[in-house]
Amino acid sequence: MHALPHLAAADWISLAIFFACWAGYAWYSEHSQWGACGLIRTSQQFRLQWAYRMLEREVRVADSALIGNLMTSVSFYANTTIYIIAGLVAALGASDKLFNFTAELPFGNTGNRELLEIKLMLVLASFVFAYFKFTWSLRQFNLLSILVGAAPQGKTGEPGVDAYAHRVAGTNSLAGDDFNRGIRAYYFGLAASGWLLNTWALGLLSVIVLVVLYRRDYRSAALHVLRD
Repeated sequence: MHALPHLAAADWISLAIFFACWAGYAWYSEHSQWGACGLIRTSQQFRLQWAYRMLEREVRVADSALIGNLMTSVSFYANTTIYIIAGLVAALGASDKLFNFTAELPFGNTGNRELLEIKLMLVLASFVFAYFKFTWSLRQFNLLSILVGAAPQGKTGEPGVDAYAHRVAGTNSLAGDDFNRGIRAYYFGLAASGWLLNTWALGLLSVIVLVVLYRRDYRSAALHVLRD
């Protein structure tokens, strides 16, 4: 913390841009009325349809396989994040060598060792956040598999079917939303790594990540296929 007073005005501006882009886009895509037409909320409608189709089937092997595929993807990211966190912790232990290395890079401007550690901590915090989101998503997918196993059989309109379908779809959506938050943390973690090279790279990469996320969630071919 004693290195914080050594942050220049450009560092604080880049940090403000970083957190504004991350938090602002999370609010826009998940809670605002303007973000309702995006990929995240559009996929939630198909989760509800999946829940209704699942309740109509007597044999749910296909549904179990689909949930298993989703859990495999989340497990892959969770395991990968552990290795990234371990590497960043090791980099913190060798900050002197890393400082000498980054000082020789073009546009390198890490300041001093204490400032370099702050920059590494920002990257580390991003991936720790991602790890918590991935593991919580994995746990919710486990709950989803339990709900599928305990699901009754019935069609739309029958007593209890609608409520159970919304319960299954809601759990599926919660798990998927946390998985999306973990992926988003990966993107902004990469943006945070730009701070290691240059002060303004943090703000610039944050804006670039914001544009990439917006295009994929609201202007991608995948969204047009789902909505059409």
